[in-house]
Amino acid sequence: MENNKIPKAYKRQLIWRFLKGSKAFFVLSMLCAALSALADLLSPQIIRVAVDNVLGGKETALPAFALRLVEQAGGFPYLAEHIWIMALALLGVALLKALSVFGYNVSKTKAAETLVKTMRDSLYAHIERLPFAWHMKHHTGDIIQRCTSDIDTTKNFVAEQMTNIIRIVILLCLSLGFMLSMSWKLTIIAVLPVPYIIVRSFHFHRKIGEAFMKADENEGILSSMAQENLTGVRVVRAFGAERRERDRFFAQNDYYTSLWMKLAQPLAQFWSVSDVLSGIQILLIVVFGSIFCIRGEMLPGAYIAFLSYGAIMTWPVRMLGRMISEMSKAGVSVDRIAYIMQAEEEKENGKALRPAMDGDIRFEHVSFAYENSPEILHDIDFTMKAGSTLGILGGTGSGKSTLMLLLDKLYELPEGCGTISVSGTDIRDIETAHLRQNIGMVLQEPYLFSRSLRENIAITDPAMSMDAVREAARAACLDETIEGFSKGYETFVGERGMTLSGGQKQRAAIARMLTQNTPIMIFDDSLSAVDTETDAKIRAALERRFGSASIILISHRITTLSKADQILVLDKGRIVERGSHEELRRGGGIYQQICEIQSSSAEEVTA
Repeated sequence: MENNKIPKAYKRQLIWRFLKGSKAFFVLSMLCAALSALADLLSPQIIRVAVDNVLGGKETALPAFALRLVEQAGGFPYLAEHIWIMALALLGVALLKALSVFGYNVSKTKAAETLVKTMRDSLYAHIERLPFAWHMKHHTGDIIQRCTSDIDTTKNFVAEQMTNIIRIVILLCLSLGFMLSMSWKLTIIAVLPVPYIIVRSFHFHRKIGEAFMKADENEGILSSMAQENLTGVRVVRAFGAERRERDRFFAQNDYYTSLWMKLAQPLAQFWSVSDVLSGIQILLIVVFGSIFCIRGEMLPGAYIAFLSYGAIMTWPVRMLGRMISEMSKAGVSVDRIAYIMQAEEEKENGKALRPAMDGDIRFEHVSFAYENSPEILHDIDFTMKAGSTLGILGGTGSGKSTLMLLLDKLYELPEGCGTISVSGTDIRDIETAHLRQNIGMVLQEPYLFSRSLRENIAITDPAMSMDAVREAARAACLDETIEGFSKGYETFVGERGMTLSGGQKQRAAIARMLTQNTPIMIFDDSLSAVDTETDAKIRAALERRFGSASIILISHRITTLSKADQILVLDKGRIVERGSHEELRRGGGIYQQICEIQSSSAEEVTA
């Protein structure tokens, strides 16, 4: 899945939208982080006052509010006699620190989980509204990876890094302020490595952004391979392809791992150099601070406090580098999420009418081509009378299924490519939901969910009565089969219906469609896996129960199509024959040839 260039303005709007419901928690977490930073900064000052002013009896410049607090406590001589008051002050600051850290962790966790829920809900809801054509172009595994791993990466950056911004700013600014007030010379020496660390961090961000993107995309490929192989495990086993598929997975996994191994080297270099520079910064403070103390340019308490501020300042400087590194990964993840969110949802391009759907179906000079493919349908023109049965026969790739996908608006018929109408209304002007609610479709490859048979049949209405479920199952010739299972209708169906045979899956899908009781029913080669006797029973049941419905049968089996009122024969996207079974059987064309071949095969089997 290739990402187009996502505008930064759109990404900002998207993040702001995702933050709905969690903003208050994030603000609270930032306030708690700020209080925690203030607590960290107060402790060295209390120690400094205790050493220099209270115990050392030195006169040092203190802020007015600090002097007022000292006077209220009884002055420096009184504090020297009652040193426990200074210890109590440190304990109070530690308590403030503990409470603020607790508040930070709780509010940050609530904010992060609320953010994740909002992102997942928004992304899932948007994906469900995307056109069928979009889903056909993108791998399911990659979509899943964007909905899980990329969301977690974004959450971690916002929750762990962004919430620390205020803390970092406070620690940097106030630490520098306190350090300048104690010794401007030592402050200059202490901050010498900082500009280099910052510049190097931004350079590192630009350097690894593309590498993170490549690694993330290949994780999506790996997820797609795992999803496809786990879903199609029966096919893999049936063809003895375990070794080949395993080798393919191992090769992709090796390549994906190698990408992160390549990333590990610059990451290790970056953090190693940052650690060395932070160590040099502390070393400079220790050496030059000691010299200034020996010379009498700095008091012992101020020196101790300065060391604390130097250690405190290394954390936000290093965090800045980590934040920039995480920003690279989060930026890639946001791009990948925004790519999906920016995809245009399926929308009404016409008048969104809701006409009766029990009239004639008309295809007028319809031509169609899939994106970046040659034209697959050429000037298709026919009318299907209301309540009749239409049969469609054709070879693979002749466009049979495409006709039905267009009728159901799963693919949009472009302007100038003909018209499809139901009850005299162009389907472009029919509300999409209304159209699909009135067209029942059983696809060529039926899909069943990992639920019970009852839930699969009643999927359109979970509150459907068992009588309605049984009636649909009987029409699909499935009721007796289900009753033969030990748990009956509560029998659990494995993923994609893997615990059922091909014919049972098709009949379950037919029963599911019949519960809708739609005026238009489409069977897209959905009787191919059942025997001819069951095929005949299902068609007879449909005729008895849905005699007024318009039924479209797509099949390769002549017996399935023989009772249709009209049969179309497609070849290379064109209608080459049309008529009743009897007319086409004697027409000397493709239909007659197929009819003779299938009749001969049936006679051979009987013999």
